[in-house]
Amino acid sequence: MKKNFILSAVLLTLLALATSPGYAQSTTELKLGLSRDFGYAGFSNDIQGLFTMKIVDAPADLVKVSFFIDATNIGDVTQPPFSLQFNTDSYPLGNHTLKAIGYTANGSQIPSNQIQRQFVSAGSGTKFIGITVGAILGILVIVIIISFVIPTLLDKGKMASLPLGAPRKYGIGGGAICPKCGRPHPIRLWWLNLGFNKLDRCPFCGKWSFVRPNSLEELRAAEQVELSQAQPETPIVGETEAEKLKKEVDDSRYQDM
Repeated sequence: MKKNFILSAVLLTLLALATSPGYAQSTTELKLGLSRDFGYAGFSNDIQGLFTMKIVDAPADLVKVSFFIDATNIGDVTQPPFSLQFNTDSYPLGNHTLKAIGYTANGSQIPSNQIQRQFVSAGSGTKFIGITVGAILGILVIVIIISFVIPTLLDKGKMASLPLGAPRKYGIGGGAICPKCGRPHPIRLWWLNLGFNKLDRCPFCGKWSFVRPNSLEELRAAEQVELSQAQPETPIVGETEAEKLKKEVDDSRYQDM
């Protein structure tokens, strides 16, 4: 009996703690978010410009939110959406802690998570943008060299010496018939794609064209066309001197008559 009484007392105590404002404050936390409105946000928590702190998924009984940068209250919001805009240029440069405290209808306080950000000058954002653009352009140049220049140098002369009509392998990328010289050639996988067409360079005539992959039957037929072009024409045998002399004698005979 005594054990049951102790157990009931413990349960009642836990229930009282769970419903008390102090317990709610220690176990509940507002979810604070940060969005950029206009300015710069780097990869190392650096920010500059206009930003907004906002409460994500606010409780139904939330009636007020106080927003803080470090220990300074920068504003109170008493109606949803619970958000507040600020400008980093209005505060000292350096590391700052962003946080909020919510107040419910029954007077409970609910703290939020804390966000650490480094406030930087406007020049830092411009410098970062310049570095980023330069890096992108550098990567683009490297891609162009890898995709166009190197393969062109490696392929130079390899297929150009292939005899007309010789069978060839087209590989995974398939093959296309050059619209300039009419010879079939493999399509490089890394060439620039534009929808169903690819910008590719013919290894035979060396000209760039937009090509579309052809079927294997079409490629083999193009090889046969090459083969027919490679067949030497039958030379026209000229008249011998004796035949020419005989013809002249015959012609003069008819003229005397």
